[in-house]
Parts: sequence; C-alpha cells; structure tokens
Amino acid sequence: MGWRCAGVGWPSGARVCVLRWEGGRVSPLVIGKGLGFRAEGARRCVGARGNACPVAALVPGRATQARCPDCARLDRAHSVAADAVPDDPRTYRVYLAWFGPGMLKVGITAEERGPARLLEQGAVVFAWLGRGPLMAARRTEELLRAALGVPDRIAYARKRAVRAALPGPEERVAEVAGLHGRALALPGWAESLEPIAFEAVDHVGVFGLDGLPAADAVVRELVDGGAVAGRLVAVAGPDLHLRTARDGIVVVDTRLMTGWDLVGAGEGEALSVPTAGVREDGVQGGLF
Repeated sequence: MGWRCAGVGWPSGARVCVLRWEGGRVSPLVIGKGLGFRAEGARRCVGARGNACPVAALVPGRATQARCPDCARLDRAHSVAADAVPDDPRTYRVYLAWFGPGMLKVGITAEERGPARLLEQGAVVFAWLGRGPLMAARRTEELLRAALGVPDRIAYARKRAVRAALPGPEERVAEVAGLHGRALALPGWAESLEPIAFEAVDHVGVFGLDGLPAADAVVRELVDGGAVAGRLVAVAGPDLHLRTARDGIVVVDTRLMTGWDLVGAGEGEALSVPTAGVREDGVQGGLF
C-alpha cells in the first residue's frame, strides 16, 4: 500500500513547498528535482475535520476535493469561508492578490497564518490591505466586491494560462498598488479594521516562474495504475509544473492527488493518466 497524499503546504516561515501525507509526513518539493508517483486502487473520501469518512466512500477522479457529499457538508459547516463561525476571536487580514494582468482578487485570512493562504492560492503578487476582527474583514471584502468589482475568487485554469507570460516586476506591482490605493480611499470601511500601508510581496522567485515554459498539457485525473513523472520546474499554489520525458511541460493539480494511495515512479516513466491539451492561446480544454 502506498502513502495517501494530503495536498501541498507551505510550512510557517518556510519558502519551500511540501507534499503532505496522511499521518503527518512531508516531502519537500524542490525545483529542479525529479518527481514521480503512481496511483493505486481507488480514490476514497479523505473525511472532514480530522475525522475519517465512516464509509470510505469512493469519490470521482476529476473532483478537486476528495470528499463525499456528507463529509463535504460537515467540513463546510465549520468553515470561516462559509461564515459558519462569525464569533471567531482571531485577528484577520484582508489581502489583495494578483495572478496575472487584469486578474486581481480580494480575500481574508487569519493573521496567524501569515502569507500561507496566498502561497496556497498561487498569488504571484499580494499586499495586505487591513487587519481586524473577522466580521470587519468580511465587511471590507464585500465592500471591495460591490464598489470596485473585485472578485473573491479566480479559476485556476485562468491562473495557469498566464504563468509563462507574466509581465516584469514593476508592472506586476503597479497593478496591485493602484487597486490598493483605490480600496483605501473607499468610504464605508468598518471602524474596527486597521488599514495597512502598501507593501507588495512578489512570489515569482519562490514559485520558480522566471523563464517558465508554457504548459503543453494538464492532468485531468489520476487513474488506478496511472503514473505521473518528470522534473519539477515550478510550484504555484496547488499546481506542479513538470518537464516530462515525452509529453513536454505537464501541470498537475495536487488537489487531484488527495484520496489516492500513491507509490513511487521513475522520473523518466511515461505519463499514463488522462490529460487535457493547451491551445496556442493558452486556454486549456476540458478541465474544471
């Protein structure tokens, strides 16, 4: 039996991403190193809130969350994102995140998590906007969506499509700075939210995006006996960009790896899982 993947993580204060495994083990994801794995058996629900799925339910290979409907509802019932815990006493931060030209979003994260949430989302550049109680942060997030039309989420397909053609650092930061200034000037901020002066954080170097080749394909799903292998060229959010032996640059969304038993595979092994091609205009077909 192989190890069961629990997704990627950015340990507090670390600048290196890791693959997390059920049971607490981690494997550093080092750019330039070989990486290969093979799925075994069936994909099963990972449970919710630290509790195993009582029926070890099967879940679809293309789902980005390896949870059955019952466990998904339980997980959502205790989620800050679902406003299920409005009395959370922790301090929260509002952030602006940039993923590519014209792709900016607003969000909130617990202050104690630092930039982990931004790294997990694959934010190329981000800046803090304010800090305060949860509901004040949420009110400010909603204010920006309503007044400035800033979304609270951007599809990963769009993020992937532009990573190999990002503008220079000055242009990246300028777009975030412009939105930050407009946001601070808005009336209607919650009185308990403390504004934060603009300071951009750029993750291009951390993710390995300098000189990143355009993707040739993206993995649609894992299958029993299917292998993914290559040399890691970039890690951004949940996505691994691999240079494979025969299929060029292939992107693997690690959310598709959760719920599977995985065993090692050689770096040069041929890709043997379903993939979706990427057109010349950078748009991927048939994924999510």
